[in-house]
Amino acid sequence: MILACNNITKSFGEKEILHGVSFHINDNEKAAIVGINGAGKSTLFKIIVGELSSDTGEVTFQKGSTYGYLSQHQDLTSENTIYEELLSTKADILRLEESIRALEQDMKHMEGEALEQALSTYSRMNHEFEIQNGYAYRSEVVGILKGLGFEESEFEKRVNTLSGGQKTRIALGKLLLRKPDLILLDEPTNHLDMNSIAWLETFLATYKGAVVVIAHDRYFLDKVVTKVIELDHTKAQTFEGNYSTYAQKKAKQREDQIKAYLNQQREIKHQEEVIAKLRSFNREKSIKRAESREKMLDKIERLDKPMEESDGMNIRLEPSVTSGNDVLSVTGLAKSFGPQTLFTDLSFEIKRGEKVAIIGNNGTGKTTILKMINGIVTPDAGNIKPGVKVHIAYYDQEHQVLHMEKTLFSELQDTYPFMDNTQIRNTLAAFLFTGDDVFKQIKDISGGERGRVSLAKLMLSESNFLILDEPTNHLDIMSKEILENAIQNYTGTVLYVSHDRYFINKTATKILDLTSGKLITYDGNYDYYLEHKENMERLHLQGIGYGVGKTPAAKNAPVTAPAEPESAGKTDWKQQKEEQARERKRQNDLKRIEAEIERLEARSEELDVLLADEAVYTNHTKLLEVTKEKDETAEHLLELMEQWEELAD
Repeated sequence: MILACNNITKSFGEKEILHGVSFHINDNEKAAIVGINGAGKSTLFKIIVGELSSDTGEVTFQKGSTYGYLSQHQDLTSENTIYEELLSTKADILRLEESIRALEQDMKHMEGEALEQALSTYSRMNHEFEIQNGYAYRSEVVGILKGLGFEESEFEKRVNTLSGGQKTRIALGKLLLRKPDLILLDEPTNHLDMNSIAWLETFLATYKGAVVVIAHDRYFLDKVVTKVIELDHTKAQTFEGNYSTYAQKKAKQREDQIKAYLNQQREIKHQEEVIAKLRSFNREKSIKRAESREKMLDKIERLDKPMEESDGMNIRLEPSVTSGNDVLSVTGLAKSFGPQTLFTDLSFEIKRGEKVAIIGNNGTGKTTILKMINGIVTPDAGNIKPGVKVHIAYYDQEHQVLHMEKTLFSELQDTYPFMDNTQIRNTLAAFLFTGDDVFKQIKDISGGERGRVSLAKLMLSESNFLILDEPTNHLDIMSKEILENAIQNYTGTVLYVSHDRYFINKTATKILDLTSGKLITYDGNYDYYLEHKENMERLHLQGIGYGVGKTPAAKNAPVTAPAEPESAGKTDWKQQKEEQARERKRQNDLKRIEAEIERLEARSEELDVLLADEAVYTNHTKLLEVTKEKDETAEHLLELMEQWEELAD
């Protein structure tokens, strides 16, 4: 066991973020920490590495072990080039190599015993150099840089001139080169393209050390981790398996919790009804039975109502007008920025109802295509032709469609003046903005929050053609799943750019792969793209074609239902009918017994009146007769009440 967290609790002011969080990480284990935004994932990492102190609990590392931590935001300040910065992690090897070269020079002037001692030292140093991978460290640095998406032409760029995302990739590269016993990564895929993410997946999955990662990339988590630690409402729970296994187990657990809670609530209500009925019989034994049931009811350990999963966004996308079948036609599109040519002669068509994903490496021009369709960037050549009755709504990852000086409330109010205050507040609440949050200025909120405001505007637009640029950026997993469902159920057309392979797999019906300045079309989701990618790229290089159609088993092909499920269905139907018949009989028996109890109770009251009648209690024969009927009635009543209670249960 390389890491143990025991009973970690942390509060900020009156708000408790973590409560009694405990888990452990074994040697070489790959684990994920998941939870909605604000669940305390990054806070937990900072407590583990000592950047924050916990209120209670302790963090224990294996004695003598090393760890490395990559936070979400990096601010590297260095005059080094990219290559030099990564090479700096190999300082020990560099010093050793310098010592070996210096000793080689010195040995040229040695002889005798001094030379023998120098040779011994030289042999030992070379052995150490080999153990530390000294003969391949430069190729290792180059491999890491290329794996993280840096071209060799970029290796000489100065670190101080780079973007925040590039600096984060450099920090990640340095961490991977150091090879600590435990790696802690907070959102490592945020600034990587698909190829780099796939490379990192392979690197981490085969890494000879332990890895703990915070990530919203579910495809990445499926490939890398074998344990999931979920933070939910301040508590931690551990699930064995990858993300998909966790999601299945979590859904089943929640289903069982809801079922157990509802069953208990039904049982409590039933017992309360039985108790009330027994008391209404107003007999000594029925009242005792009611009291006995009340005691049993008081001893029941009441289950807490499962938390509602309403913390996520509530998105419903629906077009107000149906477009024509031909939504967009793009022909001969070309674009260059200075000496850099992004693409030439791009052509594609989008039909009504299609969900189309544009994928490709960073810098290939995916976002530029979206901006040209929306008139933000002018193409160098080509034609972009929207179809009949096509109404476009554009979601920009840079949020240029938002007005920074406006509040969230006024941003929606000015865009949709027909909405009243309640409607605006309800819409913002659906995107997790409540209370005074709606009066914050857009310039003062985070990138993720700006993304949610843009999505709110998108939902209200009622457009029939959505163009989305990285819509899942800054969203937690629950919000991503809600957006996925909204797009899947959307009857309009969608064109989007995304690096989220899980999202693409769930929503795309067509993929346009922008590679080497050309588009290769795949009529399917991400799994379909992976299946055909190698063959299509080979055909592309041969100049044979740029598209691949659907598999021979068309989705509308008729399917003959197998006999066994049909037979099983008939058996279920028969069992259901039998169960319904039994329930009807039980209800009828209850009503019959209740009616008989009412009749006997009425008769019992009549007999009480007779027993108080002087004509009866002075007549010995009559008194015995009435008393006997009274006893028989009481006995019959008791039997009926027992039958009723048994049927009621």
